[in-house]
Amino acid sequence: MTQIVANLSEISDRYDAVFCDLWGCLHNGVAVFPEAVAALQAFRKTGGKVVFLTNAPRPMGEVAAQLDTLGCPRDAWDVIVSSGDAAQAAMVAGAVGTSVYHMGPERDLPFFTKLSDGLDASTIARVPLDQAEGIVCTGLVDDTTETPDDYRAQLLRAKTMGLKLLCANPDIVVDRGDQRIYCAGALAALYTEMGGESLYVGKPHPPIYDLARRRLAALEPIPDDRILAIGDGPITDLAGAIGEDLDCLFVTGGLAAAQTEIAGQPDPDKLTAFLAEVQMSPSWAIGRLR
Repeated sequence: MTQIVANLSEISDRYDAVFCDLWGCLHNGVAVFPEAVAALQAFRKTGGKVVFLTNAPRPMGEVAAQLDTLGCPRDAWDVIVSSGDAAQAAMVAGAVGTSVYHMGPERDLPFFTKLSDGLDASTIARVPLDQAEGIVCTGLVDDTTETPDDYRAQLLRAKTMGLKLLCANPDIVVDRGDQRIYCAGALAALYTEMGGESLYVGKPHPPIYDLARRRLAALEPIPDDRILAIGDGPITDLAGAIGEDLDCLFVTGGLAAAQTEIAGQPDPDKLTAFLAEVQMSPSWAIGRLR
């Protein structure tokens, strides 16, 4: 049975680390949520470790720089683990070949040049689609105006070539301010629907959690039963936490705000109905991380 809490501090003594999502929990793509920052700062002051676990398709250094511009202080977190990090490792390992077509905006080009964990991408070449052995998808070129349907022709061509698509961000949508935008996960889902093969490494899939555990262990070895996952995405954050057997704090005021009808906190009846619909039962729920 999911229990509604008013503050992270109500349950924080049960945990020594959190795997905290970013979009919808810490920020909305435009600015950070001050109460969320304060909650994480308070958790760290008690000795807790904060791992930002994000499906952002960029490496951790680029995510940190973005957080700086959004106004997130560095004392709110210990380490960042991104889907971009995990996707870089898969790319370097040859998951989609060495000649790859980049499907995504120019702002994501650091994915190919700023690698984490000492990875070497010198054998990887970005090429046009008709010369590619595989695709690295970081998102839509213009997520403010485009939809996945705009990519059907490219994806059909890739399918006929038998290309695998490495999805660097499994999120289907995120909310940037008041605008809901499509992510790489929407393109990967469409490619699979069209008969292509999509590869995932971010939430809810195991590779990103394996990487998060390794980076956390480098700071302090902490068992799974002392780690709390925090997130707002049912098919990414909740499903990932449940799959990894981690307790989860569901932030209902993010992607599921309309279904759970929050007014600062989730409505218990609406929350129960929503969780029954998605067939998930996180340990805890809260309107906004605070």
